[in-house]
Amino acid sequence: MRKNIAIVTGASCGMGREFVRQLAKKEPCIEEIWAVARNRTALEALQREVSSVRIFSTDMTKQASFDSLKLVLEKEKPHISWLVCSAGAGTQKEVAKTECRDLENMIQLNCTALTLMTRLCLPYCRNGQILLLASGAAFVPQPGFAVYAASKAYVLSFARALRRELKGQVRVTAVCPGPVDTPFLDKMGGREHMPAFKKPFIASPHSVVRKAIKDGKKGRELSVYGISMRVTQIFCKLLPHRIMINIMYKSKRGVDRA
Repeated sequence: MRKNIAIVTGASCGMGREFVRQLAKKEPCIEEIWAVARNRTALEALQREVSSVRIFSTDMTKQASFDSLKLVLEKEKPHISWLVCSAGAGTQKEVAKTECRDLENMIQLNCTALTLMTRLCLPYCRNGQILLLASGAAFVPQPGFAVYAASKAYVLSFARALRRELKGQVRVTAVCPGPVDTPFLDKMGGREHMPAFKKPFIASPHSVVRKAIKDGKKGRELSVYGISMRVTQIFCKLLPHRIMINIMYKSKRGVDRA
């Protein structure tokens, strides 16, 4: 019998950790949750909390990480019932004020690593569920958040196309939350450095993850948490992007001057 597992990247904190917790509670058929992240100490703490966790302490910006995981998959040949690509990086600065290595890291983790992890796991995912963590930032370009928003637009586009390619084989859902109250938010300066239009949208990771799992089970293309974010999605479809970009730019400039 093939072992039934879930794989969650970015599992050491925030949304990834919450996915591990909720999958362990809601999916009793999962025998093991492979928790992938760099912070081994945090993963060990999660393992003490969730007994089904198996630790993979690795840097997903390095090719060696995928090579080692590939060997384990080929040896054990598990069935991946859930793949959650939650690892990500973000910098809330204008491009000209951001270090090149930070821009590269964002693209590497948000786009390249997510794509490679998905491809690596596909042969083991038949009849499984893939959740790819995009963002509400994927709906429209965002000044001051340009590379992050562009990287999440990539994830959204990739998820939609992959969903069609795998129709009838694997379910794929793009998760597009607004700001979530996690350490990721603090790394980007916290609420005080956030544009005013984003502050009402801050959600709890528990609620966002709960809806994402539910939407995944229902086979939905997108998981967008909260009425405010769904309204934002509609506005981004109806209004020309140049208008939305100007609104966000003026809001950001107001925060910078405060």
